[in-house]
Amino acid sequence: MSGGVDSATAAARVVDAGHEVTGVHLALSRHPSSYRTGARGCCTLEDARDARRAADVIGIPFYVWDMAERFHRDVVEDFVAEYAAGRTPNPCLRCNEKIKFAAVLDKALALGFDAVCTGHYARIRDGILHRAADPGKDQSYVLAVLTSEQISHAMFPLGDTPKAQVRAEAGRRGLAVADKPDSHDVCFIADGDTRGFLTKQLGAAPGQIVDQSGAVLGEHDGAYGFTVGQRRGLRMGTPAGDGKPRYVLDIEPVTRTVTVGPAEGLDVTEITASRPVWTGCAPPAEPEDCLVQLRAHGEVHPCTTWLDGDAIRIRLHHPARGVAKGQAAVLYDGDAVLGSATIAATSAPVAVLDRR
Repeated sequence: MSGGVDSATAAARVVDAGHEVTGVHLALSRHPSSYRTGARGCCTLEDARDARRAADVIGIPFYVWDMAERFHRDVVEDFVAEYAAGRTPNPCLRCNEKIKFAAVLDKALALGFDAVCTGHYARIRDGILHRAADPGKDQSYVLAVLTSEQISHAMFPLGDTPKAQVRAEAGRRGLAVADKPDSHDVCFIADGDTRGFLTKQLGAAPGQIVDQSGAVLGEHDGAYGFTVGQRRGLRMGTPAGDGKPRYVLDIEPVTRTVTVGPAEGLDVTEITASRPVWTGCAPPAEPEDCLVQLRAHGEVHPCTTWLDGDAIRIRLHHPARGVAKGQAAVLYDGDAVLGSATIAATSAPVAVLDRR
């Protein structure tokens, strides 16, 4: 129970379904006052109090489990290390993988519980993870790192309900969190300033901003402050010759070089992704046509995927833009999750010359 409306309503629903339920709030910060307060995030002392009050209204036992050290190691330090390596991580995905459905589930099963129930918007049908009924709230992308064994011990009671109806239900149940705003951004960055947070963690690491020809256009204080596809905040003194906006096309952490260029330079047609997890199917023996989502709340692309040693290759049927290394590539068959992997490399469309 995070202290929000979703987990509180999910808990109430599983009680109504006849399950024996215990509410658990995760203490994730080693210094709670340094995490967000108010409505801008989660993992705060205020959230713990809201979760406890919701458990009291529902009538279930409530405990706080201290996961701060593991969260710091597996989520916060991973977040910093990924940016330092020129990649763009998704900390919510990593928290689901390492904390909620590894550390918490392992402890719950050891204590004799059968499953972990959360307020995520997703559905499980016949042991397969599916998208939520509310496409605007669907969270199957950040849950696609779960194994089929973990999914067999998971429950997502809100997956068939639009968010507006969840809030209305919470109000009818007398839950004070019914109108509490949703959390946003990265919960462990108190002011929402990711670049500032990374600077404190990694220090200044000056480098150059160059165009595709290698011409120097400007300087920066840390390549970790950029992500592929970024347009704002480039702070270059040299305008583009054609007057069009420029975007971050590549980040080279060793030389600390950030390459920028036109929007079409972001086009990607082939992806190599590592550490695959096959959530809803066996690893494909042959190339398979399916759909792929390349970032949270991003669009879905038709593709063909196949195994390449310990990695998977994904060939997009049409180019996609702004594909960042470190993000997840989640494969779908309709609304059913097939599996996921971490984007490790991308390649651009191959130009074909007409020599007639």
